[in-house]
Amino acid sequence: MHVAVLGAGVVGLATAHYLSRDGHEVTVVDRNDGVGLETSYANGAQLSYSYVAPLAGPGVLPKIPPWLLRRDSPLRFYPALDVQQWRWLIEFVLACNRAQSDLTTRRLLALSFYSRRLMHALLANIALDFGHATNGKLVVFSDPAGFEGARRLVDYQRSLGCDQDALDRDACLELEPALASAGSRLGRRVVGGIYTRSEEVGDCYRFCVGLERHLAGRGVRFALGTSILALRLGSGRITHATTSAGDLSADAFVIALGVHAPAIAQPLGIRLPIYPLKGYSLTLPVIGAAPRISVTDFKRKVVYAPLDNAGIAELRVAGMADIARYSTRIDPVRMKQLVAETRSAFPEATDFSASPERMQAWSGLRPATPKGTPLLGRTHVPNLFLNCGQGALGWTLALACGRVVADTIEGHPAAIGMDGFAVPT
Repeated sequence: MHVAVLGAGVVGLATAHYLSRDGHEVTVVDRNDGVGLETSYANGAQLSYSYVAPLAGPGVLPKIPPWLLRRDSPLRFYPALDVQQWRWLIEFVLACNRAQSDLTTRRLLALSFYSRRLMHALLANIALDFGHATNGKLVVFSDPAGFEGARRLVDYQRSLGCDQDALDRDACLELEPALASAGSRLGRRVVGGIYTRSEEVGDCYRFCVGLERHLAGRGVRFALGTSILALRLGSGRITHATTSAGDLSADAFVIALGVHAPAIAQPLGIRLPIYPLKGYSLTLPVIGAAPRISVTDFKRKVVYAPLDNAGIAELRVAGMADIARYSTRIDPVRMKQLVAETRSAFPEATDFSASPERMQAWSGLRPATPKGTPLLGRTHVPNLFLNCGQGALGWTLALACGRVVADTIEGHPAAIGMDGFAVPT
């Protein structure tokens, strides 16, 4: 059959890959002139398969009031006269409990482990150059209580198949020498960390470009620079998509539009509980002591991922979350904050007096659901399917989400349990 995939980020491209491999005719539509140019473009670069605990956890709510009072907090909230925003926030608060967090973690781990298997299988068969490496991930903690809580989570996640180690301060500094630098304030406040040796990194945008090239060679069509205006119903099914380039007919349609999915689905009577969480990143040229493994500062909610860009060492720094509707404007205050965090953590990594252009500042909108689980599979419209709501885990979960949606379209059972991923009714 002919399937139209709406969205050319990493999630849409993964969906197109598996549909094409299954023998379907595929058209990928995106408003941008290239693939991977929105949330996929400069994300945190971590393929964090074992560290998928949702934002909505039992310890989050007490932290929010102090965060909201600080200009440099990891989370900033800009209230608006927006029913979607307030409804999402209420549902998020209701999800902040231990039972829901544990359930979401189990579901996300099953999906992420499946995604890791698919990534390794993909790379065994397709040559893609995106700086992929298995270099491990160290999450460092600055207070004993937080570290002790993380140790308990390690015990829980070990029962779900995670292989992680709890390290004391000395072991953290030995594992990552850049933290032991005399100038590293992050290193000075480390009390312990959780190390996952199997975690990976890669440049998501370069992955998208490489996958597009592969898919085009397989006959997948790309309608880029084409805005999706609406999906049209006829006899209870989607007959075509109205786009800026005219009508596009297909046998089935997949919405993989990230934060823009609700606007396309709402006229069809489908409410998607997805709201944007704006994140920021820097991509820095490495000139000195920089981390050789991925490091996450748990307190400040900032990630540091080393990347190899065609032999040039780079450091991708990402973090923070702004609940600020749909603007992708780069807030200069937030970027100064991210530069300051990086200078404090790894002061020798780069030339912090360099021009902003060399630091490659970026912001993107993470399509978050209140519980933290993506929305996958069928809708009440028989030929309309969803693959959206991955939040900050789109890069990590993309291949598994693409495979299970392709299986659903094919009428095949998914390789993992799909409880919790269905579209709310």
